[in-house]
Amino acid sequence: MRNFEKPTRSVAVSRHAMAATSHPSATLTALQIMELGGNAMDAAIAACAVQCVVEPGSTGIGGDCFALYAANGSDTIIAYNGSGRTPSALTADWFNERGLTEVPRQSPSAVTVPGAIDAWTRLHADHGKIPFADVLAPAIRFAEEGYAVTPRVHRDWFLQEELLAADATAARIFLPEGRAPRIGEVHRQPELALTLRRIAAEGRCAFYEGPVAEDMVSYLNSLDGLHTLEDFSNARGEYVTPVTTDFRGYTIHECPPNGQGIIALLILNILSRFEAKGDPQAPDRLHVEIEATRLAYAARDAWIADPAKADVPVDHLLSDELADRLAGMIDLRRALTDLPPFEMPLHRDTVYISVVDGNRNSVSFINSIFDSFGTGLVSPRSGVILHNRGQSFSLKPGHPNRIGPSKRPLHTIIPGMVTRNGRVEMSFGVMGGYYQALGHAHFISKVLDYGMDVQEAIDLPRLMPTSDGTRVEAEHTIDGSTKAQLEHRGFTFSPADEPIGGAQAIRIDWQNGTLTGASEPRKDGIALGI
Repeated sequence: MRNFEKPTRSVAVSRHAMAATSHPSATLTALQIMELGGNAMDAAIAACAVQCVVEPGSTGIGGDCFALYAANGSDTIIAYNGSGRTPSALTADWFNERGLTEVPRQSPSAVTVPGAIDAWTRLHADHGKIPFADVLAPAIRFAEEGYAVTPRVHRDWFLQEELLAADATAARIFLPEGRAPRIGEVHRQPELALTLRRIAAEGRCAFYEGPVAEDMVSYLNSLDGLHTLEDFSNARGEYVTPVTTDFRGYTIHECPPNGQGIIALLILNILSRFEAKGDPQAPDRLHVEIEATRLAYAARDAWIADPAKADVPVDHLLSDELADRLAGMIDLRRALTDLPPFEMPLHRDTVYISVVDGNRNSVSFINSIFDSFGTGLVSPRSGVILHNRGQSFSLKPGHPNRIGPSKRPLHTIIPGMVTRNGRVEMSFGVMGGYYQALGHAHFISKVLDYGMDVQEAIDLPRLMPTSDGTRVEAEHTIDGSTKAQLEHRGFTFSPADEPIGGAQAIRIDWQNGTLTGASEPRKDGIALGI
């Protein structure tokens, strides 16, 4: 039962359908689509398309997409990997010849062929209900007529002014007064509206072939990029088999590698070796979560890559043997000092959407341009923000995630689902770059180990191990005495520069026939039902 003495908003509760997103306009769009006869898949895509307009720093059609889908609330979970590949001509030698030791952010080499539109059109064709033009209509309206800038969107936008100013088209569209739009100001994206109209009318080919693709390719080529029209026309995502683990009597589902969802499962497997009791924010519990994350992330950075290009040891990562070994390394008296460092950068921007409809079709949907505003490069005529997902590659010789031709990088964005007794129990996800695997495990543990409702679990203070030894970033709401005890064990803490992560979730109560939903207070969004 929820403790009303703690500062947290109430869960949303409804009977028929529900949506949870990080922007109010997206949540309302999802509900409107379902009231017009659309199902959960239609609603999720529509909401995401709106966020590609009204949250331009967080997501866009020039990014990637992953989804989990359960038809009619069954435990047969369908997964789609909509992550893009590098140009066929791009090799590690290209970077060596230029003396580069990492993939630069604001460069065409950071741009893999965007996979989002391929994912949307395929998922809609296979699982949607209403015409695709109707699904995209709300986003087109916002792009043409304008939208009011919300507080978190403004904050993220303001922090990227320098990046946006470095690209002529980005500056023209996103710094219309020479600065980021302020809270409450109205912003429009007419070029993007025209591109969305093309996609609404012509489908996938309007993005990967013809004028839009030509605009993106010619712009990238003008910056020394190696992309070709063939790279775009050949882009395809794929249905994949989810990876799963059992945790406290529930089955947790994630997309398989090249995503890091399997690492969320590894963290849960480690946590399952420890008894959960007392305060969920007690020093011992946080100690276990920190160390489980550090160990699992070291495994991730050693092994996770494109399974079409490298041998990813999926069975071993999910094995009892590995979980037992890693759990056995955790000593509650002191922090570990002898594990390999993990290398992922700290914060990234993404949108996560959860939708459940009246037939209990359930969608867990995530779309990302990686960093805020991605590369900061915007194609001039189509208005597409190009993501920087290529920065997730390694340039180390022999590394399974080393950059190469037609290759997908290690991907941070991961939708999640929970099933039990043959039915979906919950659709959930956490935004926030490399934090996401920890975020999934932290959230699931708080709900299933400690009986918190989904909003309470999302509202809890967050911390995040870094690649800097035993240093941990912590939100200011982490208890001071708890930090002191953990520092005595060898951890060091630094304040988080920005809110850590963001989450949405919807839980199905099959007995009462109701839905409960939650949305991230660190973002602008909301969970609503009908």
